[in-house]
Amino acid sequence: MRYMTEIHSYQSEKRSAVTLGKFEGLHRGHQKLISKVKEYASEDVESIVCAFDMGKASLLTAREKKERLESEVDLMIACPFTKELREMEAEDFIRQILAERFRAAYVVVGTDFRFGHEKRGDADMLARYADTYGYHLDVVEKERYQDRVISSTYVREALSEGNAELAKALLGYPYQITGRVEHGKRLGRTLGFPTMNVAPPPEKILPRFGVYACRIQVEEACYPGIGNLGVKPTVAEEAKVLAEAYAFDFAGDAYGKEVTVEFHAFERPEQRFGSVEELKARVDADIRVGREYFSSHAGRETVKET
Repeated sequence: MRYMTEIHSYQSEKRSAVTLGKFEGLHRGHQKLISKVKEYASEDVESIVCAFDMGKASLLTAREKKERLESEVDLMIACPFTKELREMEAEDFIRQILAERFRAAYVVVGTDFRFGHEKRGDADMLARYADTYGYHLDVVEKERYQDRVISSTYVREALSEGNAELAKALLGYPYQITGRVEHGKRLGRTLGFPTMNVAPPPEKILPRFGVYACRIQVEEACYPGIGNLGVKPTVAEEAKVLAEAYAFDFAGDAYGKEVTVEFHAFERPEQRFGSVEELKARVDADIRVGREYFSSHAGRETVKET
């Protein structure tokens, strides 16, 4: 997959099949659009995802979005939503961007897609101009879960409640945080459960603070475990947000390595304990709950376990 950050950098003699939107979480609704674009791809037609970056905290970082699309389409454009794009008249967008820039043979959008100055463009407008500018339009119906349309807002709500299992159902993959393991006080190692401290990317939306059943990917291996997302109020001297993960059966040294922490199920809110002994007793119980969770879900997870 090729990757660009500017629409005007794209040039090709080929026609394209293109879908456009924010694609904030690449959830199951977004995946329907991408699947349709892939159907139209051929030697003569490039598949393109044009993802507008609104410059706000997001469910996926730019890197995560790129990695999830890597083997899906020919080109991803992570396009800043500039003043030029905001103020471009809707028909100018169709002519200049879709027809002239992308040479679109196929345009794939959701039912609520809006574009152009003051969002005057919509799917109906795209349909009216399809013959004029020579593209076929697909308007894809929304994906639903539990009688509600899947949306980034729905995912955000699930995460804010700590409902990692619902978030996974909406996204089609577990919500996760990736970062390098930082040095801490090594308290977990002293207490018998060495942990990995990972600072979340600043642009990443975080789930509810608390303890989760997690999977922790270290290099090519993925381990079940537990993780606390929050500020470690019992032992931390400063309120720095960290994902502190304990990977069951991992015996190596992860300091400085990049790891991914997947959130699978919420166990309890983060809390302050009266002593380190109380903390240890509770973490021992958390570990038992985490092991039971993954034991009961064996065979239902899509990631490998070593």
